[in-house]
Amino acid sequence: MPSLPLPLAPRRILIILLGAIGDVTRALPVLTRLRRTYPAAYIAWAVEPAAAPLLDYHPALNEVLLYRRTRGPGAFLPFLQEVRRRRFDLVLDFQRHAKSGVVSWWSGAPLRLGFHRENSKEANWLFNTHTIAPVPDFSLKLGQYLTFADTLGLPHDGVHFDLRLREEEEQRVEALLATASRPFAVSFLGSRWPSRFWFPQATASVARALRQNYGIGSVLLGSKGEIAFAQQVQDSAGGEIANLCGQTSLRDLIGICQRARFAFGPDCGPMHIAAATGIPVISLWGATSPVRSAPWGSEEFVLQGTAACSPCYTRQCPIERVCMQRITPERVLEAVRKVLERKEAISYQPSAIS
Repeated sequence: MPSLPLPLAPRRILIILLGAIGDVTRALPVLTRLRRTYPAAYIAWAVEPAAAPLLDYHPALNEVLLYRRTRGPGAFLPFLQEVRRRRFDLVLDFQRHAKSGVVSWWSGAPLRLGFHRENSKEANWLFNTHTIAPVPDFSLKLGQYLTFADTLGLPHDGVHFDLRLREEEEQRVEALLATASRPFAVSFLGSRWPSRFWFPQATASVARALRQNYGIGSVLLGSKGEIAFAQQVQDSAGGEIANLCGQTSLRDLIGICQRARFAFGPDCGPMHIAAATGIPVISLWGATSPVRSAPWGSEEFVLQGTAACSPCYTRQCPIERVCMQRITPERVLEAVRKVLERKEAISYQPSAIS
């Protein structure tokens, strides 16, 4: 494929990253670099509803284009028509699948940048006019996304996520945390894959030690599917634990993490949200690999369980998550000690946007 005709001066830019919460979070630094380089450009993001709240009120974004996949195949053509109507002149296809390739091609943009053939799936590369250079498959996804910015020649001024809440959202977060002990740590309980879960008794042991040894409270976060898990943690840990499972939105997670001293838990989307707010994150790994998905800025706090089959990248574990069993509460608490020694582990003072 030909080289990009640099320098570019795009007026209308589309980012395509439809899916996972963690992926959308990790692509935000490219959005902020685009805005800094092209302050007058119109920038839109094509995304599905699950991750869309992360983009609400983002200062670098002009529009969110929703693809409502759950409405069935009939929703795709109207979505494509909305994309085409905006007459983009530059598309960044971060998804690397056939569907995102179709969206990129259908946009009609003269410049469409995607992943290299070696890294794309389902012939995605055929739908784009240009590709980035090959990247190692097992490398941090955030770094892979930043390669797009480098390929475009965007000035590098650090990694910025720019997640912000409005005043009314800050007030809601404060109400949710009304019963939480301060300072507090956030514990992520679940994940999309059951194979990634840690264990209620181990989580309770850490929460108990945080309270007794450091005077740090715990806030449990998860979906409605983790309510029973959270109840086991509460019953085992004793004392006051703020259990917010099933009560929070993605926007709430931003504000809660911004106020936390640190976070810990398995590989999941909220783990990346926590890292994006700037707090230290102790991440627990077994079925998946931190080489690709470690939370940005907290690579030193990665804890990996060992097993002959790890990382297996399977949703269900047939051997009772042996790898996760080998991450003991003692290992997590040793990481906590390192976190608390790090100067950046300070309390957050929120500043809302109007």
